[in-house]
Amino acid sequence: MRILGISGLANSESYKRSRYPHLDPSEHRIRQGLDAAAALVCDGEIIAAAAEERFTGEKQTGAFPIRAINYCLAEQGLRIDEIDAIVHAFDYAPYQKLWGMDATSADMYDAVFSRAALLREVERHFPEFPESRVHHISHHLAHAASAYYTSGWDECLTIVVDGMGEVHGATVYHARNNELHKLHEISALHSIGIMYSLITLHLGFDFNGDEYKIMGLAPYGDPDRFRAFFERAVEFRDNGSICIPALGLNRTREERDNYTATRKFLEQQLGPRRKSNEQITDYHRDLAAALQEWLEMTMLHICGHFQRQTGMRRLALAGGVALNCTTNGKLMRTGLFDEIYVQPASGDDGTALGAALQWAVSHDRVCNRRLPVPFLGPASNHDQVTAALAEHAHHINVKHFPNSEMACAEAADWIARGCVIAWHRGRMEFGPRALGNRSILADPGHPEMRDRINAMVKKREAFRPFAPAVSAEQAHTWFDIEAGTELPYMIMIVNVREQHRAALPAITHVNGSARVQTVSARDNRDFHSLLKAVGRATGREMVLNTSFNVKGQPIVNTPKQAIETFLGTGIQGLFLENYLVTRRGHGGGPHDPSTS
Repeated sequence: MRILGISGLANSESYKRSRYPHLDPSEHRIRQGLDAAAALVCDGEIIAAAAEERFTGEKQTGAFPIRAINYCLAEQGLRIDEIDAIVHAFDYAPYQKLWGMDATSADMYDAVFSRAALLREVERHFPEFPESRVHHISHHLAHAASAYYTSGWDECLTIVVDGMGEVHGATVYHARNNELHKLHEISALHSIGIMYSLITLHLGFDFNGDEYKIMGLAPYGDPDRFRAFFERAVEFRDNGSICIPALGLNRTREERDNYTATRKFLEQQLGPRRKSNEQITDYHRDLAAALQEWLEMTMLHICGHFQRQTGMRRLALAGGVALNCTTNGKLMRTGLFDEIYVQPASGDDGTALGAALQWAVSHDRVCNRRLPVPFLGPASNHDQVTAALAEHAHHINVKHFPNSEMACAEAADWIARGCVIAWHRGRMEFGPRALGNRSILADPGHPEMRDRINAMVKKREAFRPFAPAVSAEQAHTWFDIEAGTELPYMIMIVNVREQHRAALPAITHVNGSARVQTVSARDNRDFHSLLKAVGRATGREMVLNTSFNVKGQPIVNTPKQAIETFLGTGIQGLFLENYLVTRRGHGGGPHDPSTS
């Protein structure tokens, strides 16, 4: 059986802008349906998956994922008429009466949420595809399926926590025997994800996009100043649930759509909202610290309760909140669970994969095995690489290596000599992290490296840390984890061993932590070979690893995008498959002063 899962709500943004034209652009992000993606599952095996943003260049687009679908089809050599089912990771049909309570809501339902809205998109792109093969899966079930059916476990506790899926903010499942048994739901009226996002907006960052910045800012602050506010803001219930009264303040349609009453309450309680261009002060740092602490306590309450109720020692997580690496690390260190698996594409792009997997389980089968590092996107063939090189020939020098080993040796030499390089090879990652195939790399031992990378390419907030990628063999040497611990998805925060913090300034955060990615030869042979080569040159099988993109741009996909992004930044060398690309007019090597 061949199944395409899709995510996103194609008309969500346009409807929001037409309905509320007076809103600030950042407020238009207060909606569902971002992160459109497509995933292909054939006979229970995951074949391909990619977010639409990587093809359009629009970050977090919710547009119908036609380019991602076409990629998935091409990866398996399929036509759309050979697909048995298209499965959407939203199902609003059970709530149609709720949306029909007033004319405005009914209009929004028809334009954005309804089955008819999805069918209009399918018909526009695939006019011959039968409606009978278009299906829906509830959003949280898709999230849960994406975690459980890629965990490799027969039985585990599976918890989904996000902003909002249809009408829920969190859902708890007991997963066993290839079935997901729902234990508990928390309404979106008490969503920790929404509350976290609203305070992210209050702090001057984007709702539904910048929540990860709070993780970076929080360690600079003191949560004591705002702890009392958060103790009042959430009530922990004996049944593992929570209550957030401030989210229930919104009464009118506009208040519910934009959380205006809740945001007014936050300004009354916490002071005026920071504008995005205003300086970050101790007030903002302390609020971020308290918000992060509150999220960790809330997740510990929910996960701890259902661990005790079920006795499960394995936990699978998905949903946008599961991308909070600090909370994941805290959960891991509590000892509540022997093993924690966080599905690496835990945001809404991952529901495309979950929708396909859930339909496969219900109608066919799924091979439930641990998801490898998710290199599920497009790879570049030789013709694409050479065409991109030829197109930019007037601006670049090119050096070819006979094999990947020689490319790795050269790249390691550049890194060891303090250069910043881009690394583009193999299939693109699925999910928000660059895991060694679309990365910017540097030596983590240089004190100025964070500032250099920010100045030359990332142009992001100085408080945000960069992550290390380290060989699985050496990870326990540098980080406070046991030998053999695998953290391949860059989705857990751990501590840098105290004796090594001074030697690793570029990846050690102010609180001594790091968002580690362990790399094995099994996960990524070429990237592992590069780390081994770096180890021979520096004594550390480790690099600073950040995503290959500039601010406001998705991670690069194609060789053409890689070269254009390289040329538009201060990156000193681009390793594109087995080619080294440098700027014409430069010496083209780490010894050349023009590249340092």
